[in-house]
Amino acid sequence: MRLTGPLRAAAVLLLVGLTWLLANTLFGGDSGSSLRHFFSGGSEEPTPEPRPRRYKCGLSAPCPAKHLAFRLVSGAANVIGPKICLEDKMLVSSVKNNVGRGLNIALVNGVTGELLETKTFDMWAGDVSDLLKFLRPLHEGTLVFVASFDDAATKMNDEARRLFEELGSTAVKELAFRDSWVFVGAKGIENKSPFEQRMKNSKSSNKYEGWPESLEMDGCIPLRPPLEG
Repeated sequence: MRLTGPLRAAAVLLLVGLTWLLANTLFGGDSGSSLRHFFSGGSEEPTPEPRPRRYKCGLSAPCPAKHLAFRLVSGAANVIGPKICLEDKMLVSSVKNNVGRGLNIALVNGVTGELLETKTFDMWAGDVSDLLKFLRPLHEGTLVFVASFDDAATKMNDEARRLFEELGSTAVKELAFRDSWVFVGAKGIENKSPFEQRMKNSKSSNKYEGWPESLEMDGCIPLRPPLEG
């Protein structure tokens, strides 16, 4: 039996519609999405979560204006060197080839945030007088960033501990053989520094054989207003 005119027209329209829907399904159009949604029983593909935004030195949030972003990482045992990052610039790291056993120190201008100097002090076999000569003449407002590597305390004497206490440290008086230590202080600080961590070397809790785990600390340090006169 032959189709009548209206039925033939309806069949042609139906065929065109199905062809259009098929094309959208294959090429990802909105209607194709709707069709896939229909045949999949209403379930949708999960939307990928946006990548977390990265801030200076890997901080989870930006620092306020007139603050310096920093991250300190102490060395891991005597294998992986420490890191000192400031304002997204690596000041001290194994990649820069400027780390050493003992204390790794970066001096920064507390008014401008400018790097002044980096230096390492061997606190196992070195001469503590080199550290004393480095710390004694610091200018008012100088920021002092410290990260330990291997052993930071064997050569530490009373004067060295007192100088770090004057920079705001509270942990240095207890610092012992192979303790992990990270610290940020300042010359002329009035209170104790809030930026300090120490992990005691203990056989019962050490992460590595003979050494405690590495410490990591970050935060925001306010710039100091320029000195009058």
